Amino acid sequence: MKIEYCRDYEEMSRAAFDSFYNALKRDSKLSICVATGHSPTGVYERMAKNHQDEPERYTALQVVQLDEWFGLSSDDPSSCAYYIQNKILLPLAVSDDRYLSFKSDTTEPEAECMRVQKELNKRKPIDICFLGLGKNGHLGFNEPAATLSDACHRSTLSETSVQHSMTKTMKHNPKFGLTVGMADILRSKKIILLVTGAGKELTLKQLLTQKVTSQLPASFLWNHPQVVCYIDSESI
Repeated sequence: MKIEYCRDYEEMSRAAFDSFYNALKRDSKLSICVATGHSPTGVYERMAKNHQDEPERYTALQVVQLDEWFGLSSDDPSSCAYYIQNKILLPLAVSDDRYLSFKSDTTEPEAECMRVQKELNKRKPIDICFLGLGKNGHLGFNEPAATLSDACHRSTLSETSVQHSMTKTMKHNPKFGLTVGMADILRSKKIILLVTGAGKELTLKQLLTQKVTSQLPASFLWNHPQVVCYIDSESI
């Protein structure tokens, strides 16, 4: 893992976008797996701005949803789907056939996770996976546990995830999440980990020890050959 300390959120977002843009210039059929929340928002805003100037570069971009709160409809303003629709799909004119996502309001979550997993199995590895660092070190909804799941699965949310800022506007706190598993995250050709926001100092310190443990899912990124971790020094 390559560690890049940035002066602030803006520099972190710009550096991560530049990495994405350089890859997009090399491959117009780039596939990206997208996290939600504050950490990657600045990157997506730069994509949207760049799309206004160079829309032709984005006509074949493929997008995969990293995770979703189970039980919310896709048009719920608190859902990850709603965030992705408004921050990525609409600004970048990504058509439905170029977007793979979870149907979060399904009554059969296991079958839904199997559907997404089968589609991922058909595809080449994700080119760039955007991740944020959870306060407890989770990646997507791959929560700290005795063992981690390789495949897409319904995850029991930790108390840290339940207290995420996105849940503050929900009528009922979710108990489960749907998420891409660790195998497909680690199969990605490149991973961009964004670290920003308060309350992550201890987790970051643990991550930087390079000790790999299922109690800190982000530590598995040390086993990947192409990870860049951008750290917003201002917020850590």
